[in-house]
Amino acid sequence: MRIHRLIFREHLQRLGKPGLCGAALIVLAFAHAVLGLLPAWLALEQLSERTALQSAQLARIERGDEAPPVASGQQLDDFRRNLPAQLDATSTIDRIYALANGERLSLARGEYALGVDTRTRLARYQIVLPVRGSYPQLRRFLHALLAEVPALVLEDLDFQRKQISETELEGRIRLTLYLSR
Repeated sequence: MRIHRLIFREHLQRLGKPGLCGAALIVLAFAHAVLGLLPAWLALEQLSERTALQSAQLARIERGDEAPPVASGQQLDDFRRNLPAQLDATSTIDRIYALANGERLSLARGEYALGVDTRTRLARYQIVLPVRGSYPQLRRFLHALLAEVPALVLEDLDFQRKQISETELEGRIRLTLYLSR
């Protein structure tokens, strides 16, 4: 139903100045509730949910069900402690060759380069290994290698067949072994 302008003006005149001020205050109160109080109420709800979650986590930590969070500096120290020492590099390389022998892969003599990062106090042992074997052998070798030596990073793989009918692949694997100093 459409209200004409004249009828609207008559209603406004009937309300008078006190009625208009009251209507304006109602509109302002509604705008304040929607624009000011509602976001604050939602933020309060999020804070109370977060507080409840953190209280539950604290209770789990006190019961021993969950490990307490560690500081970032402590995480870095734990990371360095779990890396093999620089003197243990030869035993780790022996493990690489033992895993290759377990898969009956032929690893030719590789190239090894030691790099030291003074800022992080870590040593990087870059290893390039020429390899020859079937695809399933190479895949099992790489999975076993990365599972057994977590400080080892697979950087590059390069495999090829001389002819399409061959089952054996020839290629090279580039690895980086991170060591603590």
